[in-house]
Amino acid sequence: MTTHPAPAPDPARPNGASTPSRDVRDYLSGLFSLEGRTAVVTGGSSGIGRAITGALARAGASVVVVARGEAGLAATVEELTAEGCRAAWVGADLSTRAGVRTAAERAVEAFGEPDILVNSAGINLRPPMDELGEDVWDATMAVNLEAPFLLGQRFGPGMAERGHGRIIHISSQQAHRAFVQSGAYGASKGGLEALTRSQAEAWSPRGVTCNLLVPGFVMTPLNARLSSDPEKVAALAARTMIGRNGLAEDFAGAAVFLASGASAYVTGQSVFVDGGLSVH
Repeated sequence: MTTHPAPAPDPARPNGASTPSRDVRDYLSGLFSLEGRTAVVTGGSSGIGRAITGALARAGASVVVVARGEAGLAATVEELTAEGCRAAWVGADLSTRAGVRTAAERAVEAFGEPDILVNSAGINLRPPMDELGEDVWDATMAVNLEAPFLLGQRFGPGMAERGHGRIIHISSQQAHRAFVQSGAYGASKGGLEALTRSQAEAWSPRGVTCNLLVPGFVMTPLNARLSSDPEKVAALAARTMIGRNGLAEDFAGAAVFLASGASAYVTGQSVFVDGGLSVH
């Protein structure tokens, strides 16, 4: 009988694990590589959006980041290009239809029509319901719901015509349950989840999957109001099963999965990345 000894542990790897074989690397690349793909990520220069931008770029995609603040955009792209990734940015205001359409056309100038669309841009205005005015309602719906709809209308049919695409939205616990004054924000995210199912119904038969990532409480600038209250932060962490609140980087793997060939049979779904908060 011929025996084949295991490769010697590599002391530079955690726990002395051996270096992955070429077969393992090829298998994982086949599942998750985004080489040759192009992604557009709104809100991709901060918080969860920035973590997703970095994950997609490092997985091989050419990424266009769309957001308002030019300093954050430039810093994000500079970091990625320094690592050898392909990245570009577009400064845009997604609160108006004209702004969304302009952003979409500028986004395709860098690397062409996208295979992947991530809608992470959002605003989080939550006055008490008694004080919720039409201005806050309109602004919230414009950025959180209408912009994803318009970008989907711009890019979804082209993806379907080419036979491949991935649309990923960032939702919220407030789409499923009301707490901490959900207001217009919760309503916009509930609409976004319904929009995703409609997009999946329309385009998944032609190779375009449409899904959502649903965060728990994540320590990002969007949640600055709650993040400044240590008691509330601790209470929210206690509601999870893992025992901590989320970090932006917790979304990297899930985003690559939903953007890659590994998720070809997953569509119309709300994928919870929340440490078990939603089921605790």
